[in-house]
This record gives sequence, C-alpha cells and structure tokens, in this order.
Amino acid sequence: MTTAPDDDDNHVFLRGRLADEPTTKELPSGDELTVFRLTVSRPPGDRVRVDSIECATTRARPRRALERAAVGAVVEVSGSLRRRFWRGPAGPASRYTVDVATARVIRSDRAGGASRARTPASA
Repeated sequence: MTTAPDDDDNHVFLRGRLADEPTTKELPSGDELTVFRLTVSRPPGDRVRVDSIECATTRARPRRALERAAVGAVVEVSGSLRRRFWRGPAGPASRYTVDVATARVIRSDRAGGASRARTPASA
C-alpha cells in the first residue's frame, strides 16, 4: 500500500523570541545560509519552561526580516523540519533544524521599548 501525498505534511509554524544574533555564511555553492535560534515557551505547568529551536534559511526575504530583528524580538517562522547528518569527532551525529521559508518580526524589543510589527509606512 502506498501513501497518498495528502497523508503527509511537513509544515512547521513557530512563534518565539530570537535567542541570539543570526549568523550568515556563504556556502561553496555561493548561496548564503542564515542560522538562528528561537526560544519557544512550553505550556504552563511543564517542568521545562522553554525550548531552543535551531532554524536556518537560504532565502533572501526571511534573511532581510531577521536583519531588522534584535535579540529578544518576537518572530514568526514557517517552513519544514529537516534532519541534518554529519560526521563529528565522536562519530555520526544528527540534529533537527527548521528550514525556514518565511519569517516575520511581530514585536521588536529594541531600546526604547517594544513596538508593533513594521508596516510599509514605518519600514
């Protein structure tokens, strides 16, 4: 029995705080890879309060949105969950990363207090 395409869906939506400054590096292909982490709250009553989730994108639009965001800004991202494999000093390793297709700054906590998401007039 085969699985119909509609039975599977790898779509991730996260809203969280930017944990640190995004870093961008140029890949051998010439593409730019931007990597960042979002801190996402867990439900009340959970022993662990937050999860830190690694995100990455090679797309220009999400990268430009993240350039405007300060550490602590509330950011929404959507994309797909990917498992990355590599060989390290201790042997094979893997990690899940959100492959970001879209990113939007919801609230930026820059000096002077919080502000709402940018509108075309304020951008």
